[in-house]
Amino acid sequence: MPWVADIRYLGIHIVRSMLFKCSLDMVKRSFYRAANAVFGNIGRFASEEVVLKIIHSKCAPILLYGLEACPLNKADLNSLDFIINRFFMKLFKTSNLHIVRSGQEQYCFELPSVSLARRRTKVEAKFSNFLSNKYN
Repeated sequence: MPWVADIRYLGIHIVRSMLFKCSLDMVKRSFYRAANAVFGNIGRFASEEVVLKIIHSKCAPILLYGLEACPLNKADLNSLDFIINRFFMKLFKTSNLHIVRSGQEQYCFELPSVSLARRRTKVEAKFSNFLSNKYN
C-alpha cells in the first residue's frame, strides 16, 4: 500500500497528519467550478435572486458536503466564508463587505460557518438520540 499525503474517502479529502484533518482545497475548487459555470451561463441575464437560489441549491451543497464530521478550525471556517463573500462581491459588482453582508441578509443566504454550526448541532443531536435509544 503506498504512503500518500492525502486520500479521498466518501468525497472527503483526509490529509496525513498527527490528528484527524480534512483538506478543503478540492471542495473549494469544486465550488468555484460549479458557481462560475452557473454565473457564466445565467449570471448576466437572470436576477440576483434566481442566481442565488441556484447557487444555494446546487453549489452550496458541494461546499458543505460532509464537513460537519470534520474538525474545522477558525481559519478553515473563515476560508469557507471568504468564498461565499467573494461570490457575492462578484454578483453585486462591489468590494464593499457591508453591501455584501446586507445582500446576504436580504436574500437569507447563510455563511458556511453558520450553516456548519447548525448542521453539526443537528448531527450531534441525532447521534445522542441514537445512543440513548440504543442503550435504554
